[in-house]
Amino acid sequence: MNDKKNWIKSIVIFISIFAIRLLPFRAPNVEPLMAAIMPFSKTSSKIITFSFGFLSIVIFDFFTSGFGVWTLITAVSYGFLGLGAQMYFKNHSGWKNYALYALWGTILYDIVTGLTIGPLFFNQSFMVSLVGQIPFTILHLLGNVSFAIVLSPVIERWLVKKEEKVFAKRPVLAL
Repeated sequence: MNDKKNWIKSIVIFISIFAIRLLPFRAPNVEPLMAAIMPFSKTSSKIITFSFGFLSIVIFDFFTSGFGVWTLITAVSYGFLGLGAQMYFKNHSGWKNYALYALWGTILYDIVTGLTIGPLFFNQSFMVSLVGQIPFTILHLLGNVSFAIVLSPVIERWLVKKEEKVFAKRPVLAL
């Protein structure tokens, strides 16, 4: 696949995720970002993979909540999830591994972001953060693992799909 087609597909995925995240009345953090970054990490460089996760958060915050310390922490965390996916998926493949990475990646992401931002920057007690984080993480896990099982393999097939060349068969003339 050539670079131009890779860029076009990457932009389509990026914009699609952004549009889904903008849907009103969507449960918090039930979105396909994790499901997209995993197969994306298999076909892209480290800097592009990190940027995909990082910019997904930054651009979304720009258009919705504005920038804050949460933007930096969550954006860097998602960038590192992309890099982790790149390392993990060098030796792993298939929907079960997408589900497994989504499970552990979501838990790690929610620990890093959900249990640090409130206590460190908004004077929230750790216990309040922990108790509030549990239902949020359950919902986050349901969304990410479900999308990983259903959507990640589809995205991977689309990203690595090779153009098939069709050659017209010419009749062979017997002499």
